[in-house]
Amino acid sequence: MSEFSVKEKKILSDHFSNTDSNVFAIITPRQVDRGALMSRYSRTDKSMRQIFLDEFLKNKNRGEEFYNRVLLEYGDDSVAELGEAQIAIEGLSNIAVKKIEDRRIGLSYLEKSSRYVAWNKKESGKYRFYRDPEIMKSKFADMYEETCNFSFDVYSKKIEPMIKYVREKYPIEKYRFKDSADGQEKSYSKLKNEMDIKSANMIYKGSTKAKALDILRGLLPASTLTNVGVTGNGRAFEYLLTVLASSELREEQELASKIKAELDTTIKSFVRRADDKYGKAFQNYLNDVKKKTKSITEKEIKSKPTKGIKTSLVDYEPEKSAIDKIITSIMYEQSPSTSYLNILQQVRKFSNKKKIKIINEFVKIRTNRRHRPPRAFENIYYTFDLCNNFGMFRDFHRHRALTLERQILTTDHGYTIPNEIKILGIEKDFKDCMNKTKETFEKIRTKYPEQGQYVVNFAYNYSYFMKFNLREACHLIELRTVPQGHIDYRRIAQEMFNQINKVHPSLSKIIKFVDLKEYDLERFESEKRTEEKRKNIKK
Repeated sequence: MSEFSVKEKKILSDHFSNTDSNVFAIITPRQVDRGALMSRYSRTDKSMRQIFLDEFLKNKNRGEEFYNRVLLEYGDDSVAELGEAQIAIEGLSNIAVKKIEDRRIGLSYLEKSSRYVAWNKKESGKYRFYRDPEIMKSKFADMYEETCNFSFDVYSKKIEPMIKYVREKYPIEKYRFKDSADGQEKSYSKLKNEMDIKSANMIYKGSTKAKALDILRGLLPASTLTNVGVTGNGRAFEYLLTVLASSELREEQELASKIKAELDTTIKSFVRRADDKYGKAFQNYLNDVKKKTKSITEKEIKSKPTKGIKTSLVDYEPEKSAIDKIITSIMYEQSPSTSYLNILQQVRKFSNKKKIKIINEFVKIRTNRRHRPPRAFENIYYTFDLCNNFGMFRDFHRHRALTLERQILTTDHGYTIPNEIKILGIEKDFKDCMNKTKETFEKIRTKYPEQGQYVVNFAYNYSYFMKFNLREACHLIELRTVPQGHIDYRRIAQEMFNQINKVHPSLSKIIKFVDLKEYDLERFESEKRTEEKRKNIKK
């Protein structure tokens, strides 16, 4: 016999995906009710659908009331994770978007690409870059505007020449495309079908344009306006709002207010504390941490800027003890009633040959890069001290299962010039752009060090460190060395592998799908696969 009457089922069908199964989706329209139902669920022995009938159906404010009581009276932070929202933020700088994307847990991001979209469009006759109020009302306003415009002018003027150069260097005749008649790959000149020729042109144009934009992106200043979509839960959004509100940058403070206003329309109860007395206290705490860190550092540390690109493995443990930890962790799950220490003591007595054999068994069963190594490989960590161009950092910054600490963006570490810039004969324009930026930045930083970041180009080198475990090393290195990846981060990821391999030659074998080769058109094969998927969808 059903738990619910016919009338109740009719009511429930508007709020739950089914009324009979023990597995169902919550489809009630109000986000606050969905989250409150989930939370209330843990505090009663009633079924969720019964809770809805008894407590939510007649009381339209039940969700808000429940959250106000649980969050404010009991301070149950985990409850705030039950409310989710998606927001779009358009026209924010590459400085602000990195601050947002620093939040590693509870939020997911999709950001406008610098390799598929040219950033040369104007709005009301002006290039789209952030004009910080502090700078624009200072004596540096004209200089800042002129420098950013110059960067965009050089970038914009070089797009077509760079695309032409790339296509001359990598002519379409050099590549092979799928022939629909026999399913074989052929040179462009041998394609007969009109649709095949059209597809080949689309693949070629897409990959060559991406290559050209990849080369030129270093000219863009960090003030360049971008778009980002953010999906996340209330708890993560609440922390994001607190961090943005405590910033020294007006842009980030204003973003906090705007994001909060929009979240109030969807998950208000979940982010209520972002700007209440507790939120303000937390903002003060974050500012105190920054001030204290700065004062201690200025007193104790002498600065010595890194010049040029650097990828240095600066902290790791000896391979012998690392292998012992991993093997112990592998065996722990399948060793009932046995302590970790007991297993470790036995593993230490294994011969080196036996230990390597065990590690190799797990190397063998990985048949593609999506087969993540078991969690046992999370027990070993590597710390890399890095200095590479800011454009490339933006790609590495997306990895969140690690510890990343970064410095303020400056011109202190020099910049990188792609070889194609030199070959095309536009090295002087590139250097003029970098030199103008440095001159402007040095003047602005004397009074506005945080705001000075906006003028710095993507080509300037940037210092940060990354600490991650061996399991994450597999993911990061294998993903960032795939053929379609940007040449800058491919080389850094390849160097990371080489350095791990040097200190842990046996363990590094688990990073099985690293690609150490170089490619002409990085996006070519990927564009081919995408076009093939388009054809299949049409069919």
